[in-house]
Amino acid sequence: RSGKLTPSQVAKNIIAVLEDCDKSTPPLRAIVQWDREQIMLMAEAATVRYKNKCTLSHLDGIPVCLKEEFKVVPYHHRVGTEYLGTEPETEDATVAKKLREAGAIIIGVSNMHELGTGTTGCNPNGYHKIPRNPYKQNHYTGGSSSGSAAAVAAGLCPVAIGTDGGGSVRIPASFCGVVGLKGSTFGRISSHGCLPLSYSTVSVGPICTSVADAAIVYSVLAEPDPLCPYGLKQPKATLSNMCAPDLKGLKLGVDWTFFKACDAEILSICEKAVEYLQSLGASVVEVFLPEMEEVRVAHGISILSEMRDFLQPDFNKHFQQMNLETRISLAVACQFTALDYITANRQRTRSMGFLREIFSTVNCILTPATVSTAPRIHDSDHMAGFSDFSLTVRAMRFMQLGNFTGIPGLVVPVGYSAAGLPINLQVMTKWWDEAMLLRIGLKLEQFRRNTKKPSIYYDILA
Repeated sequence: RSGKLTPSQVAKNIIAVLEDCDKSTPPLRAIVQWDREQIMLMAEAATVRYKNKCTLSHLDGIPVCLKEEFKVVPYHHRVGTEYLGTEPETEDATVAKKLREAGAIIIGVSNMHELGTGTTGCNPNGYHKIPRNPYKQNHYTGGSSSGSAAAVAAGLCPVAIGTDGGGSVRIPASFCGVVGLKGSTFGRISSHGCLPLSYSTVSVGPICTSVADAAIVYSVLAEPDPLCPYGLKQPKATLSNMCAPDLKGLKLGVDWTFFKACDAEILSICEKAVEYLQSLGASVVEVFLPEMEEVRVAHGISILSEMRDFLQPDFNKHFQQMNLETRISLAVACQFTALDYITANRQRTRSMGFLREIFSTVNCILTPATVSTAPRIHDSDHMAGFSDFSLTVRAMRFMQLGNFTGIPGLVVPVGYSAAGLPINLQVMTKWWDEAMLLRIGLKLEQFRRNTKKPSIYYDILA
């Protein structure tokens, strides 16, 4: 607004950075498709709007990227594979369209775990390769919105859009030390134009540098879309009371047995973060989250059954082109029966009932974001990929409840491990109560007083 910097200047910096990312050793592999001409066209249009003082929104001129799971003109809709998206897209997903209408500069599409089937971000195929964690290059970013989190953490853009069916926004945001919003309540943000891998668990949401940025993106994207039936009946999105000066009167629910099932250094920092929220006037109320083992199994049955259903033609036709890990996951998925799927959905109804009771007594539920910090990349992963079901289960431990029941979740950075890897805390609230989620998140963000600069970081304003 001051005129000291223009979107065009920032865009030129980003293009130089994207070229550098691809040439570095090892390459960052956060953004896997980008186009110089497209970036500059959007940036120049935004520059003119700023000059004429007629900006479109708070996102005008702001660089963003979208996970390759979304259709974005003119890029290939590969969804992390080698066989999809053979032709450039001619129609945007709803979220891409909304970002364009808001004046955002789409700098490209970001890397992802193939077909969203894992939590590490390991994707050794020719188009993608393994994205690097900006804090430690030999560690994973988390997945499946891997490149989105890496792009934000490395400074390429302050906003990236991902999808979350089993933690796919919140896990990479946590491993990379940035903010991740699980698409708010299920259906709140349109998923039209996103490959429908799992129709009952996946939400769309932003990965951002701050809670305030997440709130801005949420306010732009959250509304009914006639092309997406799941969110048509939603109440109006609001940010009311988000900036309240304290947390007085709020009740923070914690199931300490569930909360403590994580690595010791994560537990230590997350407990201190909870104490900090208490110091702002909130009270901690011990709650019991029933049948969490049943939730874990039922979520796994639901998401894998739905993915196997949608990807059955791909599994038959493109089996040889899929990563080994993807083949294993889809092969496991075909072992579930119709009875398993029906029983899992009965569990969903039970779990939603439990949550209604819990949220009648507390404003939110707090958990660590992940059980452990980002896992290490092994040399062999670049050739054959990486599959470890026990690690996947651990990574999703605190994630699955939100996906299974459709409640919104926010992960916020609260510290670092002794090895310098990021640690996040998760806040979950009742359906459609994103304003409360963001209110608590804004305060939680203040707990981590010192932000450590990642080893890979680009200052696009310089």
